[in-house]
Amino acid sequence: MVSELQAPPGSGSRRLSYELIDCAWRGHVLAGLDAATIRPTDALVVRERDGLRWHRCLRCDAWLPVPPPEHPAREFLPARDEIEVPLRGRPLRDRYVLRLIALDRLIHFLVLGTLAVGIFLFARERVTLGDRFFRILDAVQGVVGGRTGATGQGMLAELEKAFEARASTLYLVGLVVAAYALLEGIEAVGLWLAKRWAEYLTFVATTILLIPEVYELTRTVSALKVVALVINLAVVAYLLFAKRLFGLRGGGRAERAERKRDTGWPALHRFLPGALPGEGSAPAGEGSAPAPPTGGNPQSPLPGEGSASTPPAGGDSKAP
Repeated sequence: MVSELQAPPGSGSRRLSYELIDCAWRGHVLAGLDAATIRPTDALVVRERDGLRWHRCLRCDAWLPVPPPEHPAREFLPARDEIEVPLRGRPLRDRYVLRLIALDRLIHFLVLGTLAVGIFLFARERVTLGDRFFRILDAVQGVVGGRTGATGQGMLAELEKAFEARASTLYLVGLVVAAYALLEGIEAVGLWLAKRWAEYLTFVATTILLIPEVYELTRTVSALKVVALVINLAVVAYLLFAKRLFGLRGGGRAERAERKRDTGWPALHRFLPGALPGEGSAPAGEGSAPAPPTGGNPQSPLPGEGSASTPPAGGDSKAP
């Protein structure tokens, strides 16, 4: 029994298509642009009609008209194991989301790293800076009619406490902030490279930090605190459910199976126009596409003839 093929990304749906976004940013991925001869067995990715070749983008499934090469570098298309199929489907979505989280962690790393350096410098130059600070503070309070030599409130009071703190305490605070910055940097690198250990590390670290964030909201509420809490809750929920951490929804085994299903040539066979009869390379249980409706010609139907291989709406009309 032939299974139902799926529509190409971005066609007939209002959902965000990461394939189309990636192709708009990086360009389409076409195979066989330098091949002299197109064979019937190549019809899954390139078809030829009336002196014009239609190449299927290996990422977004758009069909692009390209003239044959004037000086071909090879006779036929490379073997399938020589053609690298780009990320698509859920693996591509996960790369975008994980790298977005990685950028957030990178910002944390830079801010906390700068803060740690500032704390160490302050601890070393505190005596020199303290004299200047108190002289400036007295002058400012005198100008505004305040009492000179008196302690301030709010941020001024906190600064006074910092100058009065012991050097060992400041160095300890600096070490804690530096360690936190290093943790955020490790998370950023691991998530950017889509490492499984980084997903667990980010989940644990973010979950622990939710406790002080909620506590701070019980004391004072601000828009920045609320936004930070919402972002961290979204990160935790995404990692836990979408990435199937700690065995949830099948765990790592189900996540790997899903990734394998949406990666490589099996993913191309699942989307229109699908594999042609006799190719024999469709994954088990997914079958091949039905026979072409134009007299059994293995290269038909071509895009634009009202067939299953019509390019998705909004697809590009030329190669990058």
